[in-house]
Amino acid sequence: MRSILGWMNGSTDKGGAAPSSQTKARPAHANGGDVKLDYTSESITTATLAQMATTADPRFKQIMEAAVRHLHAFAREVNLTPGEWIKGIDFLTRVGQKCTPARQEVILLSDTLGLSTLINTMHDKTAVEEATHSSLLGPFFREDPPKYKAGEQISLRDASDEMVLWGKVTDVKGRPLPNAIVSVWQTATDGRYDMQADDDTMDCRGEFSTDANGDYLIRSVRPNFYSIPMDGPVGEMITAQRRHGNRPAHIHFLIGAPGHREMVTALHIADDPHIMDDVVFGAHGDLIAGIKMDQPGCPVPGVNSIKFNFALSVESEADKKCGRVGADPSKIGATAI
Repeated sequence: MRSILGWMNGSTDKGGAAPSSQTKARPAHANGGDVKLDYTSESITTATLAQMATTADPRFKQIMEAAVRHLHAFAREVNLTPGEWIKGIDFLTRVGQKCTPARQEVILLSDTLGLSTLINTMHDKTAVEEATHSSLLGPFFREDPPKYKAGEQISLRDASDEMVLWGKVTDVKGRPLPNAIVSVWQTATDGRYDMQADDDTMDCRGEFSTDANGDYLIRSVRPNFYSIPMDGPVGEMITAQRRHGNRPAHIHFLIGAPGHREMVTALHIADDPHIMDDVVFGAHGDLIAGIKMDQPGCPVPGVNSIKFNFALSVESEADKKCGRVGADPSKIGATAI
């Protein structure tokens, strides 16, 4: 022990003092030496940014510097106490622990804080053409849904309240896009997604293709409004804020065609009571659709239906790199920085 302490203090390995020519100046302790560290509520931000200045990736550097500035400003604005800080860490820890391959509590948190819609809104502005508005991918998206032929039913367990989704997929000038991929997912008639009922079975979701005229045809069931999962930390937050936690009935779409910007959107049912107070802010005026009986031109007569035409923008180079707002829960958590 003595030899280790002696080495730390500049001694030789024989226990004697090191020659003065080999002695190096060392910072002294702040409680009596010449070097003092005295971080203030303002200088700690500057010091943190200075230490991060060597970040190699310029975009990562920009994002992290902004995150630090705003995070520190937030703490100063509310005069965050140590106890409140620990509560926040506990909350975020439990949000992460609640995630499974079938449930994404972090996406749910982002949705309920309006962050997902904010990012979607900013993303819409980057399109080179004005197309159908986007909406949230949501925490219940799954990759590789079952593939169906035009007009097949996606609700395998209960098709008692059947309806039809039909229309065209076009470019912004109205020219049809044949062989466009149209993925759709929604709740069953009981207001639950398949992931909430059974992790292994896919239901009320599927992948279709448009025909030579850009037409799509999907048999489905009328979705119901539902509550987001309230049995986790996000639900605790919503309850503490005295929010109802409900989403209006809606149907998700993910549409892609070669040379065109991938579209993530959703149709919201017009007569739903929660159109105006969607807990995740996903409803958009241009995406509200009515369910009607015997619509002229409906390929399946005598059935309730929604007719909606989707217009896709051409794809830019930036579109290829930007990604989606959301992901399949089973795919999140495996990618390092």
